[in-house]
Amino acid sequence: MRVLLVDDEPLLRMAFTMVLDAQADMQPVGEAGDGEQALRLTRELRPDVVLMDVRMPGTDGIEATARIIESCPQSRVLILTTFDLDEYAFAGLKAGASGFLLKNALPEELLAAIRAVAAGDAVVAPRITRRLLEHFAHQLPSPAGGPDGPAGPAEDERLARLTAREREVLVEVGRGLSNTEIAAALHLAEATVKTHLSRILVKLELRDRVQAVVFAYETRLVRPA
Repeated sequence: MRVLLVDDEPLLRMAFTMVLDAQADMQPVGEAGDGEQALRLTRELRPDVVLMDVRMPGTDGIEATARIIESCPQSRVLILTTFDLDEYAFAGLKAGASGFLLKNALPEELLAAIRAVAAGDAVVAPRITRRLLEHFAHQLPSPAGGPDGPAGPAEDERLARLTAREREVLVEVGRGLSNTEIAAALHLAEATVKTHLSRILVKLELRDRVQAVVFAYETRLVRPA
């Protein structure tokens, strides 16, 4: 896996490089200290994963993520954030990032996340998904008629493409449940849940699980607690 490191702190880039260099299946292919450099190097080096800081001078990680996803869709972005910068992580996910980690994550968590993202999965722990979306519930669309109006799903023609079971699965994904938890809640095999989720992503034209969670909230299939 070819990994591009993006952070405006040279010492952090050095630390990440040391961790990646120790892995037989990973290769740090470049370093960038700002968003513009990250975009240029992504276009030149075509990394599998871009490990992206969010707050940097000039072009920040959010704008860089959106531009990378648009121009280099084969490269997947993993956002790094801290607890007091959750709003940047949320914006990054909406910009097309495949997930996010806190900067105090353990090395093994970082490595597992990079491998998952490189394999095409999304990396957002269910507990963090719930906390993040509940914290930013005020930024999501309100029901028609205002905050006291109907609480049903918002109009989106893509919802009609889903079967009743697929809508049930999407609701549980939006609530932050893992595939194992969804299987238990809906009395399904975990493999069946995975199949439903794959079909949901195709029908809704979504990139990954993260975008499915955002979609569920934006269409109000799931309401913040």
